[in-house]
Amino acid sequence: MSGEESRMEELPPEIAARVGQVWYTEETTFEIQSGHIQTSCASVENGNPIYWDEKAAERITGGPTAPLSMISVWFRRHQWAPDGVSEQMPYQIHFDLKRELDLPEAIMTHNELVFGVPVRPGDRLTARQSLASVSDPKRTKLGVGRFWVIEQEYTNQRGEQVCFESITGYGYRRHGDDD
Repeated sequence: MSGEESRMEELPPEIAARVGQVWYTEETTFEIQSGHIQTSCASVENGNPIYWDEKAAERITGGPTAPLSMISVWFRRHQWAPDGVSEQMPYQIHFDLKRELDLPEAIMTHNELVFGVPVRPGDRLTARQSLASVSDPKRTKLGVGRFWVIEQEYTNQRGEQVCFESITGYGYRRHGDDD
């Protein structure tokens, strides 16, 4: 085992105690709106009638829905808001772990989304972000670091799951850094 690996062998207890716990809960700052859905669809020339034609949406999906790819859009704050609250980073746990484990570099290695009930105009969503796991130190071609799995559950105002996301990151120190 190298000096780097032995130095980071033990997962700090304050992080180990938070595995399986919700670290962040975030709510959308506005209701899902058909105008946002159509603006997003127009930006990528998505002409799917379920996003443009209410009769088609009713017939096909039981009413208007948002594209699945927009799940993260609903949690992006405006560049400016009168409450002065700054924008939270997506996957804030990822950035917290980089800082707390002193792993300055990181990449995302895997992402999986499982969708539940559709997101519909008028919905308000909540996202709960938790840390599922942190690996022992690993040496890769990139350097020495740890893999972590972040899970995010998205629910609507009725408590129905609209999406479950699992994302794996690898935080590391490049070979040669602090050898």
